[in-house]
Amino acid sequence: MTLSIVVLDRDTLRPETRLRPPEVPHTLVEHDRTAPEDVASRIVDADIVVLNKVAIGAEELAAANRLKLIVVAATGTDKVDIAACKVAGVTVCNVREYATTTVPEHTFSLMLALRRSLVPYRQSVIDGRWEAADQFCYFDYPIADLAGSRLGIIGDGSLGRAVGRIGEAFGMEILFSAYKGVEGMGPLYTPFDEVMRTADVITLHCPLMPATRHMISDREFALMKRRPLLINTARGGLVDEAALERALEGGLISGAGFDVATTEPPGPDQVMRRLAVRDDVILTPHVAWASSEAVQAVADQVTAMIEAFAAGDPINVVG
Repeated sequence: MTLSIVVLDRDTLRPETRLRPPEVPHTLVEHDRTAPEDVASRIVDADIVVLNKVAIGAEELAAANRLKLIVVAATGTDKVDIAACKVAGVTVCNVREYATTTVPEHTFSLMLALRRSLVPYRQSVIDGRWEAADQFCYFDYPIADLAGSRLGIIGDGSLGRAVGRIGEAFGMEILFSAYKGVEGMGPLYTPFDEVMRTADVITLHCPLMPATRHMISDREFALMKRRPLLINTARGGLVDEAALERALEGGLISGAGFDVATTEPPGPDQVMRRLAVRDDVILTPHVAWASSEAVQAVADQVTAMIEAFAAGDPINVVG
């Protein structure tokens, strides 16, 4: 049997990334991007669909009578209606454990840049401030070490643990947060509110779901007595962006490093675009995952999942 494979958003992988053809009889159609209104027509004859950010729900599934497998070229599967796939008999698989170097490194890039005010200092040199100074250096922006500070990590999966190991190497005290509103998780976890109150840096590495949406909002910012940095390389929506703006304007936190936004890309009138011009904010365009090495690992897993499914032994099945 020849499998019909359709890739809906090839542009979400780096241009140099090689998507190895699976070693099974197949045809392959790659679309750089797919608009929502084109999804149904493009998958109507597909046996296997590969996607990253394209949404597939019950309506699209109804048009795809041959569809057997959806491969998500990412870990998050919120764009796919898993329940509808189960009803339709469609297997969903996702990539895993590919970003345990790239995301922690990006997390600390944001952390270090904010802690040492690298962006405003760089801009000040470009603007001539160093030339105008009457000594060899100047102290226009705050600079602080990571060593000796307390790092609160929300999310104890592979990414959170990797961040913790790097933090220990920097000489930071590591606190893994208990789940918000959950008690009795044991001595390895610090109560969520205590992390909010006592951390110097808070970093998010948890999924977005109903229980975690806006997990940090006005109440949590009010608890942050140590004016921490807030880092989010996980998912937009974990932080209430309007509350984040209020916290920054009110001096409740000392800075924010985000690689995600609730709406991606954020429009010119949205909160994260407004905040991006601040000296105490760094917003990067959802690229924490996107080192060349990590993206190639994603592509390799995509092919491996197709081959495993074709062999009757699917891997990384969701749900």
